[in-house]
Amino acid sequence: MKAATTLAYLHTPEGPLQAHFFVPSDFESGQRRTTVVFFHGGFWDHSMPTQFVPQCLHFATRGAIAISVETRVSSTHDGAGALEALEDAGTLLAWLQEHAENFGIDPGRIVLAGASGGAWLALQAVLPKQPPVPTPAALMLFSPLLDTSRKSLADRFPDPGTARRLSPLKQVRRKLCPMLICHGKSDRVAPFEDARKFAKAMKWRRNPVEFLDFEKAEHSFFNFNVSELHYELTLKAADHFLVEQGLLTPDELLD
Repeated sequence: MKAATTLAYLHTPEGPLQAHFFVPSDFESGQRRTTVVFFHGGFWDHSMPTQFVPQCLHFATRGAIAISVETRVSSTHDGAGALEALEDAGTLLAWLQEHAENFGIDPGRIVLAGASGGAWLALQAVLPKQPPVPTPAALMLFSPLLDTSRKSLADRFPDPGTARRLSPLKQVRRKLCPMLICHGKSDRVAPFEDARKFAKAMKWRRNPVEFLDFEKAEHSFFNFNVSELHYELTLKAADHFLVEQGLLTPDELLD
């Protein structure tokens, strides 16, 4: 995190919510870069902005701006849950669009990435028929929460009806941006079957989706401090995915 430039994008009674920017070493004023925004995992209860620091450092070396984002969480913000985090994510994305020129961001090349509940936040930027922000160029999802109507998740929402309405499995529609989904087959938190159903629904509606499954991998398998092998595999997959979308230039070292 010491390599990041940290800015507050929103002030709350409990303190500022921060965005941690990782910028390429060759960045110059006036440039516009692909930007990857990471929303950390969890169930909107604890802040974990360091989760995606290794990925942020990688994409900064690849010429992109990478940002690790904080949102309100229940442990530090009274009454905060999924909807408060979602509101903060929308505020953050609007703030990035407003200051895109100052930050060197290409508004047409913003990629949203996230894990677990953070992946749900990324999905809510594209799944509604009238998205709250301009459509991202792509999504990268790691162990995403895809059925928020489950009893274990519904209590994070104001009521069961809201949890069902905002369940990604029930929101899939046509004309969505390209997505990469990395999911472990042994995930006991976000069931693998949900990811399989979601990817199938995406393909049926002719949306571009790359679905990668990992044998004997559990919910946090992609984290650097959990499995260096799975971290490397998912990072390579994410890099290649962005190259395929024209958002990064090819890197011979990753081939």
